[in-house]
Amino acid sequence: MSAATSMTREEIRRRVEALGEWFHNLDLNGVLTAPDHFLWNYPANKFKHFAHVVPQDLTGRTVLDIGCNAGFYSLEMKRRGAARVVGIDSDDRYLAQARLAAEVTGLEAEFRNLSVYDVAKLGERFDLVIFMGVLYHLRHPLLALDLIHEHVARDLLLFQSMQRGAADVLTPEDDYPFAETGVFDEPAWPKLHFIEKRYSGDPSNWWAPNAAAAEAMLRSAGFAVLEHPEQEVYLCQRTEPPWGAGAAYPASASPEGEPRA
Repeated sequence: MSAATSMTREEIRRRVEALGEWFHNLDLNGVLTAPDHFLWNYPANKFKHFAHVVPQDLTGRTVLDIGCNAGFYSLEMKRRGAARVVGIDSDDRYLAQARLAAEVTGLEAEFRNLSVYDVAKLGERFDLVIFMGVLYHLRHPLLALDLIHEHVARDLLLFQSMQRGAADVLTPEDDYPFAETGVFDEPAWPKLHFIEKRYSGDPSNWWAPNAAAAEAMLRSAGFAVLEHPEQEVYLCQRTEPPWGAGAAYPASASPEGEPRA
């Protein structure tokens, strides 16, 4: 941890304003970055509901924050003693905000412009991967989970996605006969709702899973749910993925031993 900034409150305020609108409301030495946020004190007011499932002591552990925005979760993990924190985002303005927040607080974190689809470029695995508020903004959400599993997750995944549809969860059977069609009409069947145009005025909202789909996608990518502290948030453990999963189509034999086409 480096020393906190010696900037005055007015200097901090000027730099905050120069970086435009903030989505994270951070307290930077008494300067609030988004005091009029429509979700109030976001994301601190959300984090308090599941902060207890994240290890309180991250001493010696590494953290990757995917879609870090202005760095709220990155800096919170650094406060918990994480040895190394890397935040990635594809928006340079958010990254500049995160770097300013790190400078003001004296919490050392690395922030890089990188897409979730390019996490292999990091060349390392992390003890905790934070993947919150990103999945529903992606055109290829399951690919993102596969890439996280294959390239950067070592142990824990903290996951959140906007959910719509049924909150009940139907766990599918291992197999169904071809004639079975009714199960797909069950509200609690895993469903990923596709948003062709806009939702809440945002053209980057592409998908809205129901609760069953969120859990099924995690399992399919090789993440076992350990904790489910609130409706949209899951703490997961990296496990071996089921057969057939992965970002690349497996070239090995099928479960029955027949070569893949």
